[in-house]
Amino acid sequence: MTLDNEKHPIDELQERLGADWKMIAKAREHAVTSRARLKEKLSGLDSEDTSIVVFGSLARDEFTSGSDIDWTLLVDGQASPEHLDNVLEITKYVREVEGKPPGQEGTFEGLASSHDLIHKIGGSDDTNRNTTQRILLLLESATIGRRDAHDRVVKNVLRRYVEEDYGLMRLSGPFYIPRFLQNDIARYWRTVAVDFAYKQRQREDKGWALRVTKLRMSRKLTYVSGLLTCFSCHFELFKGSKDTFDESSRALAIVEYLFNYSQKTPLEILAHVLNRFPHLDELARDLFDTYNEFLEMLDDEQKRDYLKNLQRDKITDDQIYEDTRRLGHNFQDSLTKLFLEENDTPLFEMTKAYGVF
Repeated sequence: MTLDNEKHPIDELQERLGADWKMIAKAREHAVTSRARLKEKLSGLDSEDTSIVVFGSLARDEFTSGSDIDWTLLVDGQASPEHLDNVLEITKYVREVEGKPPGQEGTFEGLASSHDLIHKIGGSDDTNRNTTQRILLLLESATIGRRDAHDRVVKNVLRRYVEEDYGLMRLSGPFYIPRFLQNDIARYWRTVAVDFAYKQRQREDKGWALRVTKLRMSRKLTYVSGLLTCFSCHFELFKGSKDTFDESSRALAIVEYLFNYSQKTPLEILAHVLNRFPHLDELARDLFDTYNEFLEMLDDEQKRDYLKNLQRDKITDDQIYEDTRRLGHNFQDSLTKLFLEENDTPLFEMTKAYGVF
């Protein structure tokens, strides 16, 4: 999220490169207008203690013609019978818009409690559903209407990650990054990858080709944005010096910094970081050209439906699937150059230090 008088990081990058990412702009505009329409229709169904929160492509500003609306009513206060009534009203409107039910796992569409998100980080009570909602709340969420509850919950989740990170509070490592948070983001990404196989089996390969394309692109981008958020603490917030903040103000400064980053979309975070390193302009062009083509594919109803119905045993020599596979490989190759090769940025050393062990 950028201030009114600030140039959007993607626009800044596009202008510098002389690029033309029409589909990225179209998807962003579609997301903004769709959220505004939802806000108007759902007015009065939130409160000081509840926020209507959307996730997925609608929150990431990647909303295309076939996108779902993933949402939850986030409760940060006393439980009330009216909360369920509001959920039913939201469900009714969203289903009228979409004309289809939510995903089978039930991760979205319903109530979410701040208690579970804040207090159940790790341990046996931290279910896949809870982990997914917590991490996506930080990496790809947007509010429809009042944001009081949303902002309080995000900041309190971040406080858990920051204040209980002993090494971060002492600034004892070679890099000053929130490792507790980074490890949970990595855990979420690995869970997504493992759950992909589970969903494939449960759904008998239905929608496999479309899901694997999203895993290689948008799901991976969300993880990338989380890594960049954590890594940027060192080279933006602390600027490599432990003297930037004294110990008493350190936690508050880190929480506020991470909260501000959480208001950006994954593509916005990627563009923001790449704007810091203009010597990587060729790499930036490859990343955003590829992602623009990915969104064009998602916005093509025929291609999207084709991939949704393509059986896994039919993918050999299938041209549409090969095109999506090429996009995934191009995206991965560019990310490898960004994180895993020396490129005169701190990212390679930070990934080497924290990305595996």
